[in-house]
Amino acid sequence: MAHFAAILYMQDETKNQTVRPDHLAYLEELNAQGKIFAKGPFLDGAGGMVIYIADSLEEAKEMAEKDPYVTQGVRRLELHEWKI
Repeated sequence: MAHFAAILYMQDETKNQTVRPDHLAYLEELNAQGKIFAKGPFLDGAGGMVIYIADSLEEAKEMAEKDPYVTQGVRRLELHEWKI
């Protein structure tokens, strides 16, 4: 298992609060499956980060791209493998 940092840059602040409950529910579902290492917003309002646990970059990308923040254009995704 590897760790992947999904940096979620804010793109649409007006939609952020509307989509937030779906984003959090999605992450809670993955957390229950053991797929989330850490998550949280940046304090400067620039967005946030999710650290996924996955077998491959492809698996992490699939999870990250299904996040409602990404699918609904609220945040722009940047994904990197992260060495702890």
